[in-house]
Parts: sequence; C-alpha cells; structure tokens
Amino acid sequence: MSGSELKAQINAAVKDAMRAKEKERLGVLRLTMAEFKRIEVDERIELDDARVLAVLDKMLKQRRDSAQQYIDAGREELAAQERFEIGVIQEFLPQPLSLEDIDRMIDAAIVSSGASTMREMGQVMSQLKPQMQGRADMAEVSKRIKAKLG
Repeated sequence: MSGSELKAQINAAVKDAMRAKEKERLGVLRLTMAEFKRIEVDERIELDDARVLAVLDKMLKQRRDSAQQYIDAGREELAAQERFEIGVIQEFLPQPLSLEDIDRMIDAAIVSSGASTMREMGQVMSQLKPQMQGRADMAEVSKRIKAKLG
C-alpha cells in the first residue's frame, strides 16, 4: 500500500466521528488531517508512517506546551481542551515506552555509539529518535541522556 496506514486509520476515524456526531473529536481529527495535507502539498510528497508519527509527535508536544501555559495562566477550561486533544492524538500513537525500556535503549545507544561526553549526545539522540518517535517524550529522553553522559 502506498502512503501511510496510520494516516488511513485517522481518515477512517474522521468518518466514524462524523457518523457518531462527535463534534469535538471530529475537529481534532480534521485538524490532524489538514496538517498532513499541508505537509504533502508543501513538500510534494506522500507521507509514510514514520513521517506521520513525527507529525503526531510534534502536535502532541505543541498541545502539552499549550496546556501548561494555560494552567500557568489560570485558564483551566482551555487547558482541558488541550488535554482532550492530546487524548485523541495519543490514540493513534504506538504504545508508550516504559522508563525502564527508555533507559535500556539509552544505555545500548551510548555503548554502540561509543559516546562518553556531552559533546557526543547528538550521536546518541540520532540513534534513538527513529526507535522512540511517538513512543516517548524526546525532551525527557534528552534529559535522561544528559544525566548519563554528564
């Protein structure tokens, strides 16, 4: 099948949300599909599953940041909307990695890359990112790598 199986799942979820008249869920799913379409038009490509995961991961990070800003500003109703959107997006991401799995993968990447200092952190990150995309918060992974190398 050309293209992305994950994108097809989200497209099917759009149709299901329309039939079920789930207005809020439909809005989040349409926004996601619009982002896929924007990238495909801008870059003249068809997204594969790896790129779809990267886009979903980025959207998740944006919503987490927004939710935190809304909480800091005392706007709980807006933070709740962001958390709802996070929940819908997470449905399409693979099962998250446990902290033990993350630490094990970091240790393996440090050994295989031969990294021993903070300067070599990029080598470790570049090895881990494809394996962890959509399954772990890369900012948290970065902190864990710094703790091990620092």
